[in-house]
Amino acid sequence: MKKRQFMSNVVGSAVAGGLAAALPAAAATSTAAAGPALLTVTGAIGKPNRGKFDPVRDQMMFKQKLSFEKAHAFTFAALAALPAVAIKPTLEYDAKVHALSGPLLLDVVKAAGGALGDNGKLVLRAVDGYAATVTVAQARAQRYIVATHLDGAAMALGGLGPLWAIYDADKVPDMAGKPLPERFGACPWALYHIEVVA
Repeated sequence: MKKRQFMSNVVGSAVAGGLAAALPAAAATSTAAAGPALLTVTGAIGKPNRGKFDPVRDQMMFKQKLSFEKAHAFTFAALAALPAVAIKPTLEYDAKVHALSGPLLLDVVKAAGGALGDNGKLVLRAVDGYAATVTVAQARAQRYIVATHLDGAAMALGGLGPLWAIYDADKVPDMAGKPLPERFGACPWALYHIEVVA
């Protein structure tokens, strides 16, 4: 497949995923019924809803050398069905306060049946391959969310979205004192994969 066509398909899927937000929560249980998956959770999970890694279907993961035997795929609708949390951090890109909202990261992991012991780790991976690791204890203490909305609008692929793992650094004392560019190194935007390590 040509790269340009591949990216066109990815963007089309992201748009369709955004439209899926209007579907009822009951539809969120079926990935096919609710639209394309935007987030895949793998590793130490107990509620898989899709098959194992497929090197053809999972091209981005294949290129990033990922593999898994089981996974839980979330559509936009499935994420929107989880209770949303709103935060207002000062962002490094314009040094202004912005409203972000979406489910707590640990609620997403829990919905996938993920291990949530404090010593566990979550590897957060963006579409460009950037990865950051946070502990479950850190995600809990800093109240990480999987942001789906920025300033009231769904985030677009090509911007910071459609998903962003982020926390309110202004409310975390050891982070609030750091320069803005140093606060969000463990917050990949364009998040698409989480590996749960027990």
